[in-house]
Amino acid sequence: MRRRAPAVGGPPDDGGPSGGGEPPSEGKEAIPIPSGESADAPARPDGAPVDEASAGHDRALRRRRAIAVGIAGLAVLAGLAVVGIAIGAKPLTLGEVWSGLTATGRDRREVPEAVIVWQTRMPRTALTVVVGASLALAGVAMQALTRNPLAEPGLLGVNSGAAFAVALAISAFGATSVDDYVWFAFAGSALAASFIYVVSARRGRTSGHAHLVLVGAAVSAALGSCTGIITMFDKEAFDSYRFWVIGSLADRGYGILAPLLPFFAAGCLLALLAGPSLNAMMLGEEQAQALGVRLGLVRAVVLLAVTLLCGAATAASGPIGFVGLAIPHILRLLVGVDQRTILGLALIAGPCFMLAADVIGRVAVSGELEVGIVTAFLGAPVLIAILVRKAAT
Repeated sequence: MRRRAPAVGGPPDDGGPSGGGEPPSEGKEAIPIPSGESADAPARPDGAPVDEASAGHDRALRRRRAIAVGIAGLAVLAGLAVVGIAIGAKPLTLGEVWSGLTATGRDRREVPEAVIVWQTRMPRTALTVVVGASLALAGVAMQALTRNPLAEPGLLGVNSGAAFAVALAISAFGATSVDDYVWFAFAGSALAASFIYVVSARRGRTSGHAHLVLVGAAVSAALGSCTGIITMFDKEAFDSYRFWVIGSLADRGYGILAPLLPFFAAGCLLALLAGPSLNAMMLGEEQAQALGVRLGLVRAVVLLAVTLLCGAATAASGPIGFVGLAIPHILRLLVGVDQRTILGLALIAGPCFMLAADVIGRVAVSGELEVGIVTAFLGAPVLIAILVRKAAT
């Protein structure tokens, strides 16, 4: 007698995994989850059990590696911050940088080195750190949520949504500062992210990465056209918008950074809290539900975190791409695929990437190359390498 096939979403066949794992959909590549992190018993990628002592040893090795990468990253971050403070229209020696950093009271307002450090270089460096951490965290969270190695806020239309909202705010409402248009950037990011995720979803599951990127590209193109129409017929809006849209950290002071810090802190906290659930979701949605993960709540939290992080970063510095794409891949190469570890290290790796791009932009040409251009030059090879690798396999 022929055996009846189980209904879609029903229990697995005899001999299948007990958790009812989700079969991979066409074109989707799930980022693997570390062995023994989100299951009751550790397992190898082929599903065979492994020795408890071996699994514990592997986890200890991963922890030590993550700690080593974190310490090295902090050292690199400190070095790049000092270099960023020293480089500029008036170069400073390390002694002058130290003298400026340690100045107090009236010296900060009267000593030339201290004035340069605290009123010009430090605000830019602090903003670079915040923007880099925001974009890196958003990229890690987006890739984990969609199980899509190509997911990145810029590719998914989040930056384009914020850019369109800012152009609209400048043209229709006369917004001139970050305090005016930061709310429009948040709204644009939220609408773009939600629309793309809903369109790309198929019965509650995210479709293949090619479909997701195509939807994101289409939405980005549509929003870019709308933005172009606004700036074409509004000269004043164009004059204000063109200096923001290229992605720059120049001439940003504490007045821009301060109002964005609460939103960055909230987005950072939400993304870090979602780490364990994102680990479980990478096993598949059915197994994540079996482990007690509330999928709808996790999606809402991650999308809110991405919206807060990208909205704040884009409002302050303009659209800056590829940071959220490159950092997750670099960190997975270094420390594995545990999202809790990757999210934590993204707070270090993102600022390092942005500070390096900012320094390169200031020394590569006689004037200054905007940081958004440099990140595209650095991040584009990563995307090309991913596509070539996937085509080869």
